[in-house]
Amino acid sequence: MKTIKIHPSKTSSIIRKHPWVFSGALMKGTEAENGSIVRLEDVKNNFLAIGHFQNHGSIAVRILTFEEEKIDQDFWNRKVDSAWAWRKTLLSSHSDTNCFRLIHGEGDGLPGLIVDVYHHTAVIQCHSFGMYQSRQEIAKAIRKELGELITTIYCKSKDSLPDKIEEADHFILGEASEAVVSENGNMMHVNWVTGQKTGFFLDQRQNRVLVQSYSKNAKVLDLFCNTGGFSLYALKGGAKHVSAVDVSQKAIDLVHSNMKENKVKPKQYEAVCADVMQFLKDSTEKFDLIVVDPPAFAKSIQKKHNAVQGYKRLNVLAFKHVEAGGLVFTFSCSQVIDEELFYNTIVAAAIESGRNFQVVHKLTQGPDHPVNIFHREGSYLKGLVLRMF
Repeated sequence: MKTIKIHPSKTSSIIRKHPWVFSGALMKGTEAENGSIVRLEDVKNNFLAIGHFQNHGSIAVRILTFEEEKIDQDFWNRKVDSAWAWRKTLLSSHSDTNCFRLIHGEGDGLPGLIVDVYHHTAVIQCHSFGMYQSRQEIAKAIRKELGELITTIYCKSKDSLPDKIEEADHFILGEASEAVVSENGNMMHVNWVTGQKTGFFLDQRQNRVLVQSYSKNAKVLDLFCNTGGFSLYALKGGAKHVSAVDVSQKAIDLVHSNMKENKVKPKQYEAVCADVMQFLKDSTEKFDLIVVDPPAFAKSIQKKHNAVQGYKRLNVLAFKHVEAGGLVFTFSCSQVIDEELFYNTIVAAAIESGRNFQVVHKLTQGPDHPVNIFHREGSYLKGLVLRMF
């Protein structure tokens, strides 16, 4: 195991257990093989941590442990077992849910790793080359800890890795590529091979339940609807009509499939394939409840300013379509847009729209997407529920 020396002025964040070590913290001349497991020490040879090394980008090391221990199969088994124990607790009161996040990166002490479970399938998504190289050990740990529950394991990492790899996404176990899963009794078609991310956006589960609770007799607009999760919950909550809008025809086709799967009558909803901004500019309709759930507008700090302007323009347009007394659920999943900046952006949008709003809820990701207390950046999903008054 290669030893990496940390600059004396940069050890404090490691001592505070932040799981990222930036390239500027490494002593000059320090190098290791990309994706290798390295030992971190201060200049006095005191042990600090063990993690995955990355030879390019701002994050040089993602820390796996702050203890002197082997990163062997037993390590992976223990990490997966700990994560699975928490998810079993969450699922114990939700017998009608069989899709969830099993591993949430830093939140489960495994930075660079996402594992989502869709009924009998686990989808592994690696965000570091070190994790990608450990995918077989991770798969073995999943099979050991979850047992017969998992019959398919799919590695979907080609587009999420910072390194270009020649290998395509592939099956480690089984060959199932899609399933109909249940989330709080709502049936959803998920294809982890062709779908966005790992196949479905699991982080909004609790927020979809909240939409459901406010939807009785409401006229609902679901923007960036993807496969129609918010739309289905709104209809389950008694919405009188739902309009679902997304630019992807593939997503709209899945909206129709999911509505049919849940026995929703065609007259109860419309699914529109359109650019959301253009739809809002062209439409004159007003709605009792609007969901604004766009994809990440900024995936890097360099795009932060443009993202803020994009969120502002989008919400200004959305605000013009809400009825007096109506609600707007507005979100950002951009990690580089923190909670305060997002709040201020929505304030600016409200000012420009000329509408008055009350903040009635602040929202975040579900508890199967836990945040490491030493890594605030893990709280990536931010949401506000606004009531126009």
